[in-house]
Amino acid sequence: MAVSKERKIALVVQYQELLRSSNALVMTAYSGLSVKELEGLRHKIREVGGEFHIVKNNLAKRAFDEVGVPLPEGALVGPTAIGFASEDVLGVAKAIVDLARQRDFINVKGAVIDGVIYDELQVTRLANLPPLPMVRAQLLSMLQAPASRIAGVLAGSIRQVVRVLKAYSEAEPAVA
Repeated sequence: MAVSKERKIALVVQYQELLRSSNALVMTAYSGLSVKELEGLRHKIREVGGEFHIVKNNLAKRAFDEVGVPLPEGALVGPTAIGFASEDVLGVAKAIVDLARQRDFINVKGAVIDGVIYDELQVTRLANLPPLPMVRAQLLSMLQAPASRIAGVLAGSIRQVVRVLKAYSEAEPAVA
């Protein structure tokens, strides 16, 4: 179905607004997904503060060029959909990669995160990272471990000194 010139202009403007408001974009090939699966993915991405749109390649390329966002090689070839993340980049990537693992009809083409281009493997690795609160907890435990070891060593040394002093005080006084 042909798209009118006014509609094309409106789509380019919409793509530009999404590009400007997003910190990350995850580009996918979606051929063969059912409407129900597509809506399920859109719902998951909305839950983490993102959006998922099927795009017209030529219009999207025009929007990318006009906004100045870099484009991964071959990202706009074939049926293309883009996950736009303004807050939770990891959540959007994880939702897309999880569906790609379950279904052969969707695969990641690449991503642009804060102006840096990532390939499919890098996006998959990003999606496999643990959630941010868990990473913070792991980092905190790593930072606390040396301090608690030092405290244990110092406490152990002090205990030994106290035991020696106690044993010395309880011993019979030596006659000189």
